Amino acid sequence: MSSSPPDRRDRPRTRHRTYIGAAAAFFGLGIASIVLLPLVIVSAALIAVWVGIPMLALSLQLLRLTSMGYRRVAGRVLRHQVEPPYRRSEARGFIDRFRNRITDPTTYRDLLWLPLAVVVGFPLGITALVFYLVFPVGVFVSPVLLRVFSALAGTVLRRADSEQMAQRIGELSRSRADAVDIQAAELRRIERDLHDGAQARLVALSMNLGLAEQLMDKDPDASRELIAESRQSASVALSDLRGLVRGILPPVLADRGLVGAIQALALGHPGPVEVDLDIQGHPPAPVESAMYFAVAEALSNSAKHAMAQHTWIWGRYTDGRLHLSVGDDGIGGAVLSPQGGLTGLGRRLAAFDGSVAVASPPGGGTIVNLEVPCALSSVRT
Repeated sequence: MSSSPPDRRDRPRTRHRTYIGAAAAFFGLGIASIVLLPLVIVSAALIAVWVGIPMLALSLQLLRLTSMGYRRVAGRVLRHQVEPPYRRSEARGFIDRFRNRITDPTTYRDLLWLPLAVVVGFPLGITALVFYLVFPVGVFVSPVLLRVFSALAGTVLRRADSEQMAQRIGELSRSRADAVDIQAAELRRIERDLHDGAQARLVALSMNLGLAEQLMDKDPDASRELIAESRQSASVALSDLRGLVRGILPPVLADRGLVGAIQALALGHPGPVEVDLDIQGHPPAPVESAMYFAVAEALSNSAKHAMAQHTWIWGRYTDGRLHLSVGDDGIGGAVLSPQGGLTGLGRRLAAFDGSVAVASPPGGGTIVNLEVPCALSSVRT
């Protein structure tokens, strides 16, 4: 038997529950706004006194939570998400976080919304709720009131196009600067490795061959020893150059693609690694290389610090985005420190508009999520 008719009958009930829940939520958020408004005013008045700074920081945090509540409820009523427009920040200290909060333009949108929430939100929430529960006409009137108020909330609390564009430009500028820094550091590493490794061995090889040429007639035995030593030095120099090339573009990545290269990483891991990859195609070569080294770094960290019994790698390509996750059942507690390897990888992926996220509760294992928007091709380009 088809279940379509019951589903259709259930839709109005679901919408009614949504509106009743929204009315109750707006009523509760209105009460919170009534309490919060004088707290913000008093905190701002005491800003000249040291006690006003932590009070204002607490008030702005509560204001942000309240505004996020309005965004979520308005999004349910309007059937589309009201995106949180807050500026991203890596500030860690109290002063830096407070400075970021008071310089964020969205904070002032929240402050603008607060008196509107007190004047409009609280009475509208209780009116819509009472109409819905008491008066039959409320079934028609309350949804209209709630949608109008949600549209107002979405208009005030949503990020303006100019702010969104400015934030996007700032993010692109930072990622470009990070990409330039990473490239410069990589070039310095290559230059240092060539200077200290292959170049030094090739210079010694040249000197040995020159000395062997001089001794060829006078002391053939010594000349043969120098030639043998030179052959060994050439082999070591060739090994150094191969290692340097692998650090730039591993041959397994060029030969087998990202999936095969990650499988090779798993085979080289000291512990058991479960690999579950379903990626039909090849991402662009720079993205492929960045994701490969990100997975390699995550596996290396797991082997060094996690004390894990089991490690796994998961990967999918959905909705134009490449997702890779590396997880283990180790001790957890990993963080994205400013100078850490995962943070550096995050900066590298940011050049492709990608991101790195870490979930690592103490004692609960670690999951490193890597995500990059890209297109896949059936052939390597």
